[in-house]
Amino acid sequence: MRLQDFPIGARFEYEGAIYVKTGPLTASSEQGKQRIIPRHAMLRSPEMVAAEGKRTASSDSAQVLAAFDVFYASCRGWVNEVHHDALAKAREQFIKALG
Repeated sequence: MRLQDFPIGARFEYEGAIYVKTGPLTASSEQGKQRIIPRHAMLRSPEMVAAEGKRTASSDSAQVLAAFDVFYASCRGWVNEVHHDALAKAREQFIKALG
């Protein structure tokens, strides 16, 4: 979104900081410092930032699980069959801890 898309008083994130729109081209940081925001700047609402964080967390979990499954398959080939049950139990505990 661009600054003109936000009404005065709206909160947004720009360059990793939260600002409040105070004018057509100005915003105030959480510390109260005024800043000119370029018209071409791409901004995100706090809701967009929160939603991106949720997507990232779930995709990170999926990537970790996929990588662990590759690791687990390799380990299963190296471990004696007598210990396969213990390895499977350890895998279950890892997945449970991952959430």
